[in-house]
Amino acid sequence: MNIQEIIISQYQAALEMLKQTLAKCPDSLWDSPSDKTRFWNIAYHALFYTHFYLQDTAQSFTPWSKHRKDYHRIHQVPQPPPAPQFGEPYDKESLLEYLAFCQRQVAERVPHLDFESPSGFEWLPFDKLELQIYTIRHLQGHTGELMERLGTRADVEIDWVGMKHG
Repeated sequence: MNIQEIIISQYQAALEMLKQTLAKCPDSLWDSPSDKTRFWNIAYHALFYTHFYLQDTAQSFTPWSKHRKDYHRIHQVPQPPPAPQFGEPYDKESLLEYLAFCQRQVAERVPHLDFESPSGFEWLPFDKLELQIYTIRHLQGHTGELMERLGTRADVEIDWVGMKHG
């Protein structure tokens, strides 16, 4: 196995775990007013940045066709005021569609990345290989956050996916 195959495998494994969290999330947790950052918003944020950092540069990024302005922002990260205000939340079907799009982006983009080139994002001063590891960690971190919500509030368990080929 080469490095591109390993990176693809780990992206796809993390995306499969996020897919489980989306599919198993009860309606009561999807957009719960008791959460500062809603379940759907965390999931969209994780998918948006997975898609974003698979691109060569910020300038070459084309948002997903159903992207809504500022919906990728979450309350947890430092950001200039005002905090994002959202209208209608994304539904499960839309986020599962975006997840499938991201899975295709991984399969299409990773084989062509030059891992020794700069990240392409001036605020991330490392190479493309480290950018992929950084992005997988980001994706899995938010997936873990959603898994914790599901486990503690709805007694829903998510299966571990260690690798995913093909």
